[in-house]
Amino acid sequence: MLKSSKNYYEILGVTPDVEDVELKSVYRHLVRKYHPDVNPDGEVKFKDILEAYETLGDEKLRKQYDILNGFFKTNGTTSTPKSEPYRKSYRTNSNSNSNTNSTTNTNTQKSYKKNSFEKSKENKTCEKSFKTKDTLSKDDKNFTDLINDIIDGFSQKPKNNKNKSSRKTPPPQNGEDIYADVTITLKESITGTHKTVNMLQTEVCTHCNGRKFINGSKCTHCDGSGEVMTRQRINVTIPKNIKNGAKLRLAGEGKKGKYGGKNGNLYLKITIEPDSAFKIDGNNLVCEVPISPFEAVLGGDIEIPSPEGNVTLTLPPKTKSGQIFRISSKGLKQNNLVGDIIVTVKVQIPDKISDEEIQLYKQLKNLAGQNIRENF
Repeated sequence: MLKSSKNYYEILGVTPDVEDVELKSVYRHLVRKYHPDVNPDGEVKFKDILEAYETLGDEKLRKQYDILNGFFKTNGTTSTPKSEPYRKSYRTNSNSNSNTNSTTNTNTQKSYKKNSFEKSKENKTCEKSFKTKDTLSKDDKNFTDLINDIIDGFSQKPKNNKNKSSRKTPPPQNGEDIYADVTITLKESITGTHKTVNMLQTEVCTHCNGRKFINGSKCTHCDGSGEVMTRQRINVTIPKNIKNGAKLRLAGEGKKGKYGGKNGNLYLKITIEPDSAFKIDGNNLVCEVPISPFEAVLGGDIEIPSPEGNVTLTLPPKTKSGQIFRISSKGLKQNNLVGDIIVTVKVQIPDKISDEEIQLYKQLKNLAGQNIRENF
C-alpha cells in the first residue's frame, strides 16, 4: 500500500481511535446519505466514502495505512499528523526563550490546551452523533437491503474479526410460475405433435451475482437490477387426443428460484384453432357435406374427409337435403370415450352445367308426375 494523500478518518468524520463496530455504523449512515440514488449530488463524496471504508474496514489495511500516514497510538491515545505542528511549535518556543518570553510561552501553552480541548470536544460530539440511534424514514428502510448488499459485497476477502457478524444468507425463494398459450390444429390434437415455445426467462446476473452493485458502482450488465432477461426455446410434446382448453404442466420450466429455491412451473393452455370442415361438440365432430341432385335421388357411397383420413358414408335413395347421418366411433377419443362424426347433407346445384345436362333436366321436368308444392 502506498501512502495516501487523503485523510480517510476525516472523510468518514471519525477519530483514528474509532472502534470497528462504530466505524461500520458511521459508514452505513454515510452510504445512505450520499448514495447517488438518494443524493444525485453526492456521487464524488460517495466514492470517497467507499474508498475510505475499503481501507479502514480491513484490519490489516488499516494498520498499514496508519503507519504510512503517521497515525499511531501512544499511552492509550492516538496521535495524528495534524497535532504534530502544535507540539513542535510549543517546544521550540519554550527552549529558545525560556527567560525573556515566559509570559508569551504561558499564553501559547494555554492557547494550545484550549485548542486541544475544543478539538477533543468536537470529536466527542461527532462520535456522539453517530452513536445516536438513526431514525430511518420509510424510504431509508426500503433502502436498507440495497445498502447491505453494497457493504457485504464490498470486500471479497474474509475478515477474522469476531466482533463483526456476517450477514445471514437470505432464505430460499421459489421461482414464479409462467403461463402461455399454444395453438394447434384439429388434426394435431388427434394425432399429437411437437411445438417450440419461445420464452423470456429471468435469471440472476452473473456479473454481480444478483447484488446489483460491483465495488460500490451500479452493475452495468444488469443496470443495477440484479437480473437479466434471456430468451429460451422450449420443445413441448403435445399428446394425442388432447382437448381444447387443456393445460399442460412443465415442471421447473418457470422462473428461476433464488438462494437455492425451486424453479417455478410452466403452464401451457392448449387452444384448437377453428377447422374449415369440422366443428367440435364434446367428443363429436360435426360437419356439413354437399351432395348433387342425382346422388340425392339415386343414393350411393360418398367419401367424407376426417382428421384420420377419408371415411365412407352410404346415402340411401331419395335422400333429402338437410338429412343427418352419424358415422359411429370416428370422432375424438378423450377420457376413454370415442365420439362420432355427425354429417348433415345439403343438395347443391353445380355452378357449371353442360347443355346436355340441361336437356336431361328438361326431360325430367316433363316426366315429373308429382307437384312437390301441392300441399304447401
